[in-house]
Amino acid sequence: MGRATDRRRVIRVRDGVVTTRPDTLVAEEPLEIRLNGRPLAITMRTPGDDFALAAGFLVSEGVLGARDEVAGIAYCAGATQDGGNSYNVVDVRLADGVPVPDISLERHVYTTSSCGLCGKASLDAVRATARWTLPHDFPRPVTARVLTSLPDRLREAQRVFDRTGGLHAAALFTPDGELVDVREDVGRHNAVDKLVGRALQQGRLPLAGHVLLVSGRASFELAQKAVTAGIPVLAAVSAPSSLAVDLAAETGLTLVGFLRGASMNVYSGEHRLDLSGADAEG
Repeated sequence: MGRATDRRRVIRVRDGVVTTRPDTLVAEEPLEIRLNGRPLAITMRTPGDDFALAAGFLVSEGVLGARDEVAGIAYCAGATQDGGNSYNVVDVRLADGVPVPDISLERHVYTTSSCGLCGKASLDAVRATARWTLPHDFPRPVTARVLTSLPDRLREAQRVFDRTGGLHAAALFTPDGELVDVREDVGRHNAVDKLVGRALQQGRLPLAGHVLLVSGRASFELAQKAVTAGIPVLAAVSAPSSLAVDLAAETGLTLVGFLRGASMNVYSGEHRLDLSGADAEG
């Protein structure tokens, strides 16, 4: 089975000294996701949590919403020319009675690690219908102190990043800042899918009482994934896109960007936050 890291020879230059040494790199391999035996999508991912990745992808596509809607997930044998198993093809079998979406060429797309939406015909095609409305109320407001502590907690939990320096991460926290789960991947959207897929497998959807933190920017797709998983608060250490802000406003998602140090920008859903401890400016 594929590994999360790999080794390659590198010429290293430090302070004028040239040496040759092995370097640890994050692994990147394709994963084909099939639905009831039919090809659906291909994504470039870091191997690991592949079943959760496939399940989370189907949650964001509006296909799945509960653990009992999945009859099984398995690697496809015979995926290589010699009939072996590449561990790069996963088939998700839906339970009896679960509607099978129309799988057209428009949806059979190649997804890169940097852009989960490449190949989509239009934004309307990816506005999957969420099964849950985001709750207006939260167990308790998330304080500025808790929010500003989350990036460091996420960084401390990134085990593979420490060895490679080349991974995105996504994490789920409680409103009090307790770390619930963290996943890493070469693609930020894959990291979120792995989180959501694990929650589906554990019967924890919707994730109504959680905060989702991503290590990069907040794209439209990541906002969509938060909404379809029932996550009311999305925070990012970098910038959101204009469409992410629009989607957050439409759905009532709390969207926080540029979460760095003691600073942040709140773009939507401030009613779930307690910013009284933050320094106010005009």
